[in-house]
Amino acid sequence: MDLEVQGSLLKAVEEHGRENVMVILGSPDADSADIYAETVTVGDPTYAGPLAGVALGLQVYHILEDEMKEQIDPSIYETEIGLMELSLDKDAICEAMKSARTKFL
Repeated sequence: MDLEVQGSLLKAVEEHGRENVMVILGSPDADSADIYAETVTVGDPTYAGPLAGVALGLQVYHILEDEMKEQIDPSIYETEIGLMELSLDKDAICEAMKSARTKFL
């Protein structure tokens, strides 16, 4: 997660409160999803960005998770996300996200 995005998330939380901010990831693999989830919950693990040592405790999901898919019009999901769902390891990504929410929140 680049420094600009980290800064934008921090600003959004400061302006709207953490209870009003949710992060939806679209990362292509389980490892990157896990790192991004860690960054937005307990802080930047590389200690390089605005979220270094800053535990935002944000809700975090991946766009491939069923909880997110259910919130999107099926035709739009198919058009915008369908190919991603078929080509990525959805099960591994979803498992990484569930694990991250357990260990980081």
